[in-house]
Amino acid sequence: MHIELQQISIREVANGYLNSDEEGVIGFGGKLNIRPKYQREFVYKNEQRDKVLETVRKNFPLNVMYWVKNEDGSFEVLDGQQRTISICEYVANKFSIDGLKFQNLTDDQQEQILDYKLMIYFCEGSSSEKLDWFKTINIAGEKLTDQELRNAVYTGTWLTDAKKYFSKTSCPAYGLGSDYLNGSPIRQEYLQTVIGWISENRSGDENIRQYMADNQYKPNANELWLYFQNVINWVEVVFPNYRREMKGLDWGFLYNEFKGVEFDSAKLEKEIKNLMQDEDVTKKSGIYQYLLTRKEKYLNIRTFTPQQKREAYERQNGICPVTKKHYEISEMEADHIKPWHEGGKTTAENCQMLSKEANRVKGGR
Repeated sequence: MHIELQQISIREVANGYLNSDEEGVIGFGGKLNIRPKYQREFVYKNEQRDKVLETVRKNFPLNVMYWVKNEDGSFEVLDGQQRTISICEYVANKFSIDGLKFQNLTDDQQEQILDYKLMIYFCEGSSSEKLDWFKTINIAGEKLTDQELRNAVYTGTWLTDAKKYFSKTSCPAYGLGSDYLNGSPIRQEYLQTVIGWISENRSGDENIRQYMADNQYKPNANELWLYFQNVINWVEVVFPNYRREMKGLDWGFLYNEFKGVEFDSAKLEKEIKNLMQDEDVTKKSGIYQYLLTRKEKYLNIRTFTPQQKREAYERQNGICPVTKKHYEISEMEADHIKPWHEGGKTTAENCQMLSKEANRVKGGR
């Protein structure tokens, strides 16, 4: 890749600045694509944005930026999107600093900003070289998420449409499912989560990458958006009474497994109320997975304390009630006499010590 260092004034970069959903983000007299398809959304917080302008106003140097020079003479921002948008938005009077917009500054203050020189490397090379450089040099500012890096590799018509649903501040996915999803749409966490669900990606990212590769050049992301709607609709039908513990669960995986099963929502709600009040259930968010799978591991049932174990051990004189043999306490494990799912509590009176082998045989039944 050929690289050439240039000094470009803010006046030139902000010339013809446009930021719209339809036209994209454009500057430099219409010749600069500030947000190519492989770039993320604007993620700077106000403090970070203001620091960029403070650096400019003090005539301190900003970190070098990188533009890709295309064959037709146009450019794409390879690195520096956040700083470029911060500067252009201020010059366009879109926000104020210390109560002053750009238009409120004195003429000499405005000229100082417009004359400020940005240090920009012009890079020329193939598409693969461009994406490799993007991943390599994007080390300053906000660290790229895994999904932002995948977006750089699998850019195409499908990704452009998918980002419309899952990657904007007020995107449709946020309006529909923000109560159920963790993370931020603009950091691509919504998109990553839903692709993970539909591709059954439970560890690593192999399935996510394969799904994006398979769909890269499809005209739209309808399949993914319809799938997400089905997941959320299913959750709201099965568990119509929303609780904050429902946020962040892997609902897609549960939908994939149980979407064909009929559930009594009213009966489930009664169970939820009881489990929410059960002090032995230490992981309330696991209640929903438990009710669907009936696996107690999701509840993190409170364990017996060392004191309760010692009390039961002494009461039994070290004898396992199953094997009728004597063991050291280190060779035994605590067990509910009356099982938890039958109403047994994690109390000293309901504790018995079994040999490890006996306890595992009982647990495997």
